[in-house]
Parts: sequence; C-alpha cells; structure tokens
Amino acid sequence: MIYVKELCKTFRVARRDGGMKNTLKSFFHREYTEIHALDHLNFTIGEGEMVGYIGPNGAGKSSTVKVLSGILVPDSGICTVGGRVPWKERTAHVAQIGVVFGQRSQLWWDVPVIDTFTLLRDIYSVPETIYRRNLDELTEMLGLSQLLRTPTRQLSLGQRMRCEIAASLIHDPKILFLDEPTIGLDAVSKIAVRDFIKARNRERGTTVILTTHDMQDIEALTERILLIGRGRILRDGSLDALKREYMTERHMTVLCAGLDADTLSLPAGMTLSESHPDRAVFSLDTTVLPVSDAIAAVSAQTDIYDLSVENPSLDTLITHLYKEYEVG
Repeated sequence: MIYVKELCKTFRVARRDGGMKNTLKSFFHREYTEIHALDHLNFTIGEGEMVGYIGPNGAGKSSTVKVLSGILVPDSGICTVGGRVPWKERTAHVAQIGVVFGQRSQLWWDVPVIDTFTLLRDIYSVPETIYRRNLDELTEMLGLSQLLRTPTRQLSLGQRMRCEIAASLIHDPKILFLDEPTIGLDAVSKIAVRDFIKARNRERGTTVILTTHDMQDIEALTERILLIGRGRILRDGSLDALKREYMTERHMTVLCAGLDADTLSLPAGMTLSESHPDRAVFSLDTTVLPVSDAIAAVSAQTDIYDLSVENPSLDTLITHLYKEYEVG
C-alpha cells in the first residue's frame, strides 16, 4: 500500500542574530542552515494497517505526511502510495486518500457544514448515491445531525474535529492520514473519534497513519509503531513487543494486616518501596519475577485485604525510547 525507500527532503532556513545591524547585514549577505527533514527514510505499510507515526517535534513526521499526500516533492528517493507517486499523479492520488490536520481546517468558515460536504462531493466527483450513503453513515456514527446546518465558525473544537473527519471521508478514501486529530478535545469527543476510526478500519479496511503526541490515541488505535528521529526511522515494531521489552517494571500496592520491614523476606526482582502500618508498595521486575509469585511471597508473610498492580504509562515507554535514541 505505502512504500518509501531512501526518501530525502532538505529545507534551507535563513538565520540571523537580532538587532538592527544584523538586519541590515542580512540584506547583503544572508546566512542559511540546511535542515534535513527526511534523511534516507525507509518503511512500508500494508493495506488495512493502523500505524502510529511518532517522534519529537522537528523529527520529520509532518514532512513525511506531506510527501505521502502529494503536498511536498522530495529531493530524492522512492515513494508510492497505492501504486502511485503522490506528487506526480495528484488528481488520481487525492481521490484515494483522506487527510486530517488537527490545526488546519478544510471546512469553509462562514457557511454551514453541509455546504462544505456538497462542495467536496463535486470536487471529488462522488456519485450521488455513494455521497448520500457516506453522508448518512458519517452523520450517524459521528453524531453530526445537529451540526450539518451550523456555520463552521459557530462549532466547538470537538464538533469541528468530528466534521473534519467526516469531510476527509466523504469520498470513501482507502488511506487516512491523521495529524493530531484529537488535539484539544474533551474526553467524550476523544472517545467518540477513536471509536469511529476503529470502526472504519474494521468495516472498510481503511489504512490509517496516525501522527500524534497523545499516547492514549496511540494505545487505543494502533498496533504498530514507527519512531522517527532526525529524519530517519529509528524503531519499527509492534506496540505489544515494545511494551514487553521496555515496560517490565510494575508497582504493587498491598493493603494488609501489617508488615515488618526488618524481617520481611522478598525474592529476587522484588523490592519494598514504601512501608506503612497497613499498606506497602513494592517494585517488581517482571523479567525476573512474575506478579503471581510476588503476591504469593507477600501473602505468605501477612494477610492481604486488597492489592493493585500498576503498569508504567505509554508516555514512560516513549520517553525511554527518546532517551535511548537521543532524540527530543
């Protein structure tokens, strides 16, 4: 579906120091810095996959999406999406993709949302029967019935983002690029958007590339992670595999009849982090000690009333990856 090999894109950025003297100097001698947004980028994405494309600010995520959607032309390399070169076959290409930029809008600001949908129908030459089917489906699944006749400028951010997603899908694309699709949304709107995207992928086989800093979106929607840094793919793997590799520490909180920290006997891979008269917190290394064995070790020395095991957050995992690969 998506094939990228040795893709490169460099930008020249003008630089100067502050002050009037340096401003005048820049008229005659301007200094530039080359930014390698994409540096021999390589990856493939199969049909129907949902991929999280993550990395720190300036890593090259948005530049990649712009090349894949045909907005940017790379300096060199190979890129095909659905068998087409995006910037060479733009008309045919854009008919097969949908793009949502969380901080940019494709809705007309002063007209009702339905007018934008009608315009997009005409732009993409969507047959009336297919347009009506898609409009009815999107309206129901995204809860748009009360919004269609409202001007875009009068919508809340959550309402507008639901309409943006509908607008990107009105022509039935096979690939959906989502760049920060839930930015600024409340919890209810986020869940509604996530549920819709999952349903679309399940029912239509839509390929989804999600670019976001919201790790809850990544965890809820994707099974595969592409980590980009300095314009290169640094890590490509399943989310579950990354969790098994990096999220090995657990924190176990036990409500009990009481523990004597001086006489407590703990197996390897288990340490006491906090001790209180009726509560104790343990740190576990699950590569050494299974959680069930840790529970057995504590229950053999006191009566347990209740316990909870806390997993590290996905944010912790991503932070660890950034540090390991020295990005961010």
